[in-house]
Amino acid sequence: MTVLSVGDVQKSFAGVHALRGVSFELAAGEVHALVGENGAGKSTLIRIITGAERADAGSLNIAGEAVAIDQMSPAAARVRGIAAIYQQPALFSDLTIAENIAIAVERPRPWRPIDWRARHAQASACLERIGAALDPERVVRSLSMPEQQLVEIAGAVGARARIVLMDEPTASLSDREVARLFAVVAALREQGVGVLYISHRLEEVLRIADRITVLRDGETVASGPRDRFTHADLVRLMCGGRLQPAHEKPGDVEGPASAFAQGATADKKAGPHDPAAWGPASAGPTLFEVRHLSSRVSGLHDISLSVRRGEIVGLAGLVGSGRTELAETLFGLRRADSGKVLIDGAIARIASPEDAIRYRLAYVPEDRRRHGIVAEMSVTANTTLAVLPSVARAGLIQHERERAIAERYATGLRVKAASIDTPVATLSGGNQQKVSLARWLATDPAVLILDEPTQGVDVAAKSELHGLIRQQVERGLAVVLISSELPEILAMSDRILVMRRGTIVGELSREGATAERVLALALGPPASDTPGTVA
Repeated sequence: MTVLSVGDVQKSFAGVHALRGVSFELAAGEVHALVGENGAGKSTLIRIITGAERADAGSLNIAGEAVAIDQMSPAAARVRGIAAIYQQPALFSDLTIAENIAIAVERPRPWRPIDWRARHAQASACLERIGAALDPERVVRSLSMPEQQLVEIAGAVGARARIVLMDEPTASLSDREVARLFAVVAALREQGVGVLYISHRLEEVLRIADRITVLRDGETVASGPRDRFTHADLVRLMCGGRLQPAHEKPGDVEGPASAFAQGATADKKAGPHDPAAWGPASAGPTLFEVRHLSSRVSGLHDISLSVRRGEIVGLAGLVGSGRTELAETLFGLRRADSGKVLIDGAIARIASPEDAIRYRLAYVPEDRRRHGIVAEMSVTANTTLAVLPSVARAGLIQHERERAIAERYATGLRVKAASIDTPVATLSGGNQQKVSLARWLATDPAVLILDEPTQGVDVAAKSELHGLIRQQVERGLAVVLISSELPEILAMSDRILVMRRGTIVGELSREGATAERVLALALGPPASDTPGTVA
């Protein structure tokens, strides 16, 4: 029996297509894995199924009943038996296990006293069903990450969920904890629950899934039984390639033929304004160096890298690989336990962003709206936020000096705004990103860390931002570029470092880098190309 059917789902954000027509089915008692590189649309799809996001178009059928996809809400999803388990559990940390399970299971009953004994018994029964030996009276904040996930699963079971969505549930678990989670997944399957399992760990997918669907650029490009895929097949499909001939038997793998075209975009010739047409920068001596950096709080271990003057070093990796944590640690937002940072050959002692700025290190963060700009403030105020001491005298801002700096960078970066007094909230995403970049260029940095600098902007703005970044490199800046978009990393980087599970696992030259090689390093080597089973 099919418990969930998704048909031709489409979703755009500010003109950027996140989903271009995703379709798949989930059967009762089936573990269906959903795989794809960063930005493939997996998380957006989960939010649509759970009602947290509205689709632009498409169909949704739950247990044989057609549901208006644009009318889904978290409450409607819960009533229809849909539960989601995320990498970071969404529990109330100051409540007990029993209370958290009650929130998932019980329906509101105004003016009725709570039967604490019944609530405790209910939690115990839910935990027992999934084999979790936890005391229902324990406070959630005292639980480990895997124990919190078990509580969420117990709540889903208690709420009689027919569909359980798991989004990267093993990202922060040890091998022993992963095995325990897999046993719970197997128990859910035995109980007839349909499990949609999202993971970047392909060895896990090949071990646990009954069926696999591959997404790329917001589209379904392949779907079929697990035994029709190998680790290499999945990497190839995620990068834009096709299955090997041995797997191309009628009915084996479903998906649009056009989606399997080898290098669908790789053969497009680069024009003069395309970053792919630029050659490697004329790099100078090493300017920025990191030696054996580790941080328990950031999940980083033994990070070593170097960047030369006039060089862009790309930092690739999947979500959760530690790229942003590394950037924040280098900029003093997170604490490092060991290791050294050297700038121009001298040790830099960075314990705060103020220290980083003093050492001429700048960081343009990933989340533009939360950390990159202050939307209600003007272009001028945003541009000078990081250099306020230089535009102030006796604690008062010198507005002429402030406006001169803002005018300089707004002109240099070609910020399109009515004036530099315009609130940044009224600008397009691309121009907001330019203002975010302007703030840090105003500090006169020697080293520039860019975390997803073109995320959520249109193609034209992306091309312009690439050109502006390259201009800074030609001035001699050392740039660390973090991006989830493989074409951007490949086109912009002089060298590429690949991260996985908090450490650097490989380095590729510009000439030797391909999407498939980068993704293979990011995903890790296959445990075996022979799919296993879940006991």
